[in-house]
Amino acid sequence: MFPSDTLRRDDCLKFLSSRVPGFHVGGKTALAWRGVRHNLPAREPLALWGVGKTKLPEWFQKLFPSRYTARNPFSKLPKNFGLQPLPETPDGVLVSVPERALLEMLSEVGVHQGIEEARNVMEGARSLRPEVLATLLKNCHRVKVVRLCVSWAAELNLPWAAAAKKAAAQRLGQGRWTYRVKDGTLLVLKS
Repeated sequence: MFPSDTLRRDDCLKFLSSRVPGFHVGGKTALAWRGVRHNLPAREPLALWGVGKTKLPEWFQKLFPSRYTARNPFSKLPKNFGLQPLPETPDGVLVSVPERALLEMLSEVGVHQGIEEARNVMEGARSLRPEVLATLLKNCHRVKVVRLCVSWAAELNLPWAAAAKKAAAQRLGQGRWTYRVKDGTLLVLKS
């Protein structure tokens, strides 16, 4: 970069993707970029994902407030499954498809993602592809994510709720599952 240049977000993301294994835009940011959103604050931090711990450069954080997560909720997925560049930037950074982004966002519930907002965003995810979601749910090792997806989909009467329940049948477990979020709220999910 030269002194008078302005750094562009997408070019910076592409640069980081060449340095961080598995780097992609995920979670709530990917949902918003793909048209699934509820309320979008003016300076919402970018949700960035990758494999392995890394620290985002200070210059990048200053220009583009971000949060990097290396806690992958999936196991045994084919490389880059559910990751594609946006249609308008075919050579751009990888961005989670809506099905993967939804599950990534649900994995952040209680940590960096509020319960009510996640549920509101999920309500707008009406056109998920059941076959893609099924593959992701079968390979999701986080019980919280699977149960949130299945129970909220049923409660919200989403078109893909039955397919999600069928796909996740082996992952739901029995009985109830409780989780205390950072703000002290107790989240109880029944199978």
